[in-house]
Amino acid sequence: MLGFFVTSCWVVAWTAGAAPVAFTGGNLHTGTTALPRATAVLVDAGRIQFVGSDAEVLARKPASARVIDLRGRTMLPGFVDAHVHLAGVGARELSFNLEGTRSLAELQERLRSHARGPAAASAWIVGRGWIEAQWTPPRYPTRHDLDAVVADRPVVLTRADGHALVANSRALERAGIGRGTPNPAGGEILRDAAGDASGLLVDRAMDLVRKLVPAATEAETRQAIERGAARELRLGWTQVHLAGASASELRLLQELAASGRFPLRTYVAVSGPGPEAEKLLAGGPTRHGTCEVRAIKCYIDGALGSRGAALLEPYSDSPDSRGLVLGTAAGLLPLFTRALRAGIQVETHAIGDRGNRLVLDLYAQAFAAVPVAERKVADPRWRIEHAQVIHPDDIPRFRALGVIASMQPSHAISDLYFAPARLGPARLAGAYAWRSLIDAGVIIAGGSDAPVERGEPLIEFYAAVARRSLDGFANADWHPEQRVTRAEALKMFTLWPALASFEERERGTIEAGKVADFTVFSADIMTIPEPEILRARCVMTVIGGVVVWEEP
Repeated sequence: MLGFFVTSCWVVAWTAGAAPVAFTGGNLHTGTTALPRATAVLVDAGRIQFVGSDAEVLARKPASARVIDLRGRTMLPGFVDAHVHLAGVGARELSFNLEGTRSLAELQERLRSHARGPAAASAWIVGRGWIEAQWTPPRYPTRHDLDAVVADRPVVLTRADGHALVANSRALERAGIGRGTPNPAGGEILRDAAGDASGLLVDRAMDLVRKLVPAATEAETRQAIERGAARELRLGWTQVHLAGASASELRLLQELAASGRFPLRTYVAVSGPGPEAEKLLAGGPTRHGTCEVRAIKCYIDGALGSRGAALLEPYSDSPDSRGLVLGTAAGLLPLFTRALRAGIQVETHAIGDRGNRLVLDLYAQAFAAVPVAERKVADPRWRIEHAQVIHPDDIPRFRALGVIASMQPSHAISDLYFAPARLGPARLAGAYAWRSLIDAGVIIAGGSDAPVERGEPLIEFYAAVARRSLDGFANADWHPEQRVTRAEALKMFTLWPALASFEERERGTIEAGKVADFTVFSADIMTIPEPEILRARCVMTVIGGVVVWEEP
C-alpha cells in the first residue's frame, strides 16, 4: 500500500521510483505558467513523465503502472521547509516540551509535574518552548520562579527561539555565575535590581550553563533525527534545509541517507566558523543518498524576543540596548571569501536591521574581493536567514547583491504580540516585509525555523497570505499590505527553496523531467477562505514517485 511504512520510530523500507505510477482524479496546481492546472500526472523512474488530464495520462501509462486515485484532493509541488533544525524537532517531540505555556504559573506547574514523573531520577532537568510574550504579565521567568518548584538539582529551560534560557539557582551555582560574573562577548547575563543574576541568560551567555548539561548520546541524536524526519513527512514536507547541523548530527544524517531508508530530502548547512566549515571548504560539496551538504551557516546577531537582535537604534522598550552582535568582520570575511572560491553557499542568521545591514555589507565586501572569474560558482546564491527587520534603504540591496531572503512567515504571527513594543511603529514597516522584498525582485525561500515554531506547512502558508494569528488577530499597525498572494506563497515553499538550493531544474514545479515530489492536501489551499487553510491537512506525501506517507 505505502512506499514504506512509518512506525512510531522510523521508516523501514523505501526505494525511490521503484515502479511507474499514474496519479489521477486530482486537483493539481503545477506552479507553471504553461499548464497551471491539471488532474493527473504520470511518473516513472522517480521523475515526472507527463502532466495533463486523466484521459491523457491513462492513455500514456505503461501496462505495469500502478494507478492512484487522488479522489479530487489537491496535489501541489512537494513542499520544502527552507529553514529547520531537524534534530531539534525530534528532540522536542521526545523531551520536556514547554510549547503552549500560557502563564508563568502554568510553566511552574508543568515543571513540578515533570520533576515528579520520568525526570524524577535525572541529574538535570532540561526543557524548551516557553515564550513569555503571550503571558499576562509578559515578563521573563527568573531563577526564583524555578527555585520555588525545583531547588535540589539544576534546571535549564530554553526560550522557544533558542536565544535565551532561564536557569535555577543550582544551575547558576554549578556554572559559577554570580554578581561579579562579566557578560561574555555576544551574550548577556540579565540581573535584578540588586545586581544579582536573575537566571535569564541571552545568546552566548547561555553557553556558561549549557556546556555543563550532559550532551545527548549518539543513540539519542539518531532517535531525534528519525522522529523529526517522520514528523516532517507526515506533515507534507518533502525536503528540508537544515540550518547549522552539528558534526554528530551531520554524520548520523549522512549514514541514514546513505542507507537508502531515509526518503526525506535534506539540504544541509554546517555550522561555521568551525571544524565542520573548514572540512566543507577543503573538500567541497558532498551528497550521500538524499542528503546534500553545500552550505555554511553563520550568525551575526540574536533574536528579537530576547532583545538580542542587533538594531540600528535602541529598542523601544529598552532604551539602553541595541541588541547583540555575535559575528565580526575579522571572523567572518575570510571565511566568506574562501567560500566563494570553493563554491560553498553561505547563509547567515540576521534578525535586526543592524544585523541585516552588517551581513549585506560583509557579503558586498566578499563579492568585491573575489571576482566572478575566481569563483567556483558564478551565481553563489548566498542567503540571509530570517531577515526579519530590514531598514527600507537595505531592501533593494538584496536584489542588487543577488542575496536570497530565507524567511519564516510564522515568525510574523508569533511576534505580532511583542514586536510592536520592541520596535515601535516606525520600524514595523520593514519588519517581515515579504511584499516589499518580492516587489524589489528578491527571492524568498520560505521555512518554519522549527522547533522555534511549530513547523507545519499549512501554518506557514496561512501566515504568508493572512498575516494574522491562528485565531485571526492582527494589530491595526501590523502592515497587512506585506501579505503575499497564494501563488507567491506557493513559490515560497516550492520553487524558491529549489532556487535557494541550486535545484530549480530538479524540483519546485510539477512538469515533465523534474523529480516526482508532491504534497497532497485534503482541501484546495489555493482557493478556500483563509481560516479554512488551517483546517486542511496533509493526506499524502510523495517523494521520487513513491508514496512515503498516506493518511490512514
